[in-house]
Amino acid sequence: MAALQINNVEKRYQSLQALGGVSLSIEEGEFFGLLGPNGAGKTTLISIVAGLNRADSGSVTIHGHDVVTDYRAARTKLGVVPQELVFDPFFTVRETLRMQSGYFGLKNNDRWIDEVMDNLDLTNKADTNMRALSGGMKRRVLVAQALVHKPPVIVLDEPTAGVDVELRQTLWKFIGRLNREGHTIVLTTHYLEEAQALCNRIAMLKFGKVVALDSTDALIKRISGSQLVLRLKSGGLPDSLRPLVTHPEELLSGLKYTLRVNDYNDVEPILSALRQGGAVIDDMQLQQADLEDVFIQIMGDVK
Repeated sequence: MAALQINNVEKRYQSLQALGGVSLSIEEGEFFGLLGPNGAGKTTLISIVAGLNRADSGSVTIHGHDVVTDYRAARTKLGVVPQELVFDPFFTVRETLRMQSGYFGLKNNDRWIDEVMDNLDLTNKADTNMRALSGGMKRRVLVAQALVHKPPVIVLDEPTAGVDVELRQTLWKFIGRLNREGHTIVLTTHYLEEAQALCNRIAMLKFGKVVALDSTDALIKRISGSQLVLRLKSGGLPDSLRPLVTHPEELLSGLKYTLRVNDYNDVEPILSALRQGGAVIDDMQLQQADLEDVFIQIMGDVK
């Protein structure tokens, strides 16, 4: 049984097709990335998973519990960290987490609350009123709220947007531990280096549809290959090589060029074309493409 099963989910807002038949099966214990540009439908999908919005058609189950017909059981299996900083300004951090525990019928939950606060460096803010916290500290409390009932599925919607390096490191250390203990993690982020480092499998959305779905390693290897990064001392890039440039803005600057190559055998023809064109190489590096390159390529290819 999948931890999170999404079957042909559609959602329309008047003339806007926010989701156009999304299907995903996320297994227990996965660290899954959900990526896409703004407006791709990620937050709409998360809202439907969390029961905050209702799909026009299709179904979502969490550990086998339908989010509409069996919403109470589904909700206890899920913890969501939203993008927005939503908080009650009248309570302290500890009071906020105790109330959140109460929503799930949990009594005497202070031991776990203390552990969560300790792991998110919130212990010294336990008796501080929420409105007195910095944005980064409020973000930590949102994470803690999502975890107070020890949900087996945790959804993180842009959890590190606008936060400092310390919080990122603290958060990923704790979330990594929960994942190793068997919790399923679903992450949306615009920090693609985070997704590449953390996620075992990734789905990419565009215009409300899944346009790529594979393991992170397979996506990088299969779609983008490697990159040859060139810095020229003199001369320019021959016209024959321009279609290989992965970042079009480099054609305007003329300082360096990142060329897409499939394997080492593609390098010699490129060097030959440069020599014939009179270009002199100042520096050259062959690099494995990263998730950002894959993302740019896929989003550019899909119309």
